[in-house]
Amino acid sequence: MKYILLIYSNERQWTEATQEIIEKVLAEHGEYGRAMANAGVIRGGAELQPVTTATSIRFTNGKPKTMDGPFAETKEQLGGYYVIEVDNLEQAIHWAEKMPGMTDGAVEIRPLGVGATMS
Repeated sequence: MKYILLIYSNERQWTEATQEIIEKVLAEHGEYGRAMANAGVIRGGAELQPVTTATSIRFTNGKPKTMDGPFAETKEQLGGYYVIEVDNLEQAIHWAEKMPGMTDGAVEIRPLGVGATMS
């Protein structure tokens, strides 16, 4: 079954981090990705650009309107994701619990729909 691991954290902590911390977390994500590749479970993933670069399309009565940003008043923002393929939720939880750089925040595990075709 394919799952997406959605990484939520306070974006400001990342943008205010020292270069040393950034390099450490990026190196940990590299190791994490290699571990998932060695286990044969990774299907994709990426870091997302800051929420300030986002564009949202809002719909009202079926009519789209383009807006800058998500405008959500949240403490945590979606910062990246991994797509994995494992046998069950317990295995997805196993990988999510090992997410690098998580001192605060959350990793949401969501099953992908039947038509998910990421390789």
